[in-house]
Amino acid sequence: MDLLNTLVDKGLRRELPTRDEALAVLATSDDDVLDVVAAAGKVRRHWFGRRVKLNYLVNLKSGLCPEDCSYCSQRLGSKADILKYTWLKPDQASQAAAAGLAGGAKRVCLVASGRGPTDRDVDRVSDTIKAIKDQHEDVEVCACLGLLSDGQAERLREAGADAYNHNLNTSEGTYGDITTTHTYADRVDTVQKAHAAGLSACSGLIAGMGESDEDLVDVVYALRELDPDSVPVNFLIPFEGTPLAREWNLTPQRCLRILAMVRFVCPDAEVRIAGGREVHLRTMQPLALNLANSIFLGDYLTSEGQAGKADLEMIADAGFEVEGAGEVTLPEHRATAGGGCGAHAGSGCGSHEGGACGSHEGGGCGSHAGGAGGGVCGSAPVEVAAEARTDLVAVRRRGAGTDLAPNA
Repeated sequence: MDLLNTLVDKGLRRELPTRDEALAVLATSDDDVLDVVAAAGKVRRHWFGRRVKLNYLVNLKSGLCPEDCSYCSQRLGSKADILKYTWLKPDQASQAAAAGLAGGAKRVCLVASGRGPTDRDVDRVSDTIKAIKDQHEDVEVCACLGLLSDGQAERLREAGADAYNHNLNTSEGTYGDITTTHTYADRVDTVQKAHAAGLSACSGLIAGMGESDEDLVDVVYALRELDPDSVPVNFLIPFEGTPLAREWNLTPQRCLRILAMVRFVCPDAEVRIAGGREVHLRTMQPLALNLANSIFLGDYLTSEGQAGKADLEMIADAGFEVEGAGEVTLPEHRATAGGGCGAHAGSGCGSHEGGACGSHEGGGCGSHAGGAGGGVCGSAPVEVAAEARTDLVAVRRRGAGTDLAPNA
């Protein structure tokens, strides 16, 4: 297929595809999906080999968020039966992080629901970062706390944070359909604050909210311009008790095409499969490892994920290997230059190796994706909706905020 050959060549050169080319990837048929995966897989292997980076979420404060993000199980007015608790103490968070690190994770993502942190909250998280790094000197720590005020990113960096996550989630044109309590511009501003403070920026999207192909391309091109190091791709988890709980717009093949499009647009960025892979990719998760070089291990913020042991077995069985703590995630030109791909000429997608949180289902408002309901209001699904698999949406009842051992 000429399209795929062209996209592979561009990906190896870190050259931006045209919008029509990106749209054409999303428009390919199910009959061609393996060809699409194979082509995007060449780009993924060129920049990242067969390594898979593992990330682990710790939900520092769950539920009771004042924001109204329609996709989120922690939103204002959510009736989802999730865990609700206030801030974990630093030693509790450090203990939770240790479980993920023992399972092979090299990055810990510290997430808290809410519009954004107060200065006292930044102090709390700073103490938690120090507690984790005292026990695990080489661990990467990403914070995901919502919208940042001036000076807060710098304080997190001084405390030892390596990255900050804040997702754009959807296109600017449809953003107001999913959230009214803050704006798309607010999110862009927070990513820029993280960049300016020297934190590795992480920003991604949520697919499956009823958005059009054009919306998906819009948000991925906007991400490339923002130049994050990592791009988490969430697949909406429709939680009962949220406004979008009836949105089931994804098939496994659709998810693979979306991941392939992101890889072609962001060839040398860390593309992370985040919330919803178990719900929507299901038995085709191993194929997605040919597209993304990063996943979350175990459970998410408010929902259960695949068992950590099953994640590790899946990676090995698919012929991939877990990225070691001493290995550098990003390609050398990005890791050493601190800049790179998306915003600079000839580059690919981000440049600060970024972390995590904002991508995870069930996430709080400030940036976390996948939390709750389903779609961008008023948009028609692009293809025939998949059968609702509510049996695959399970609320997390273990790990952080409970007395039970985490899944890692």
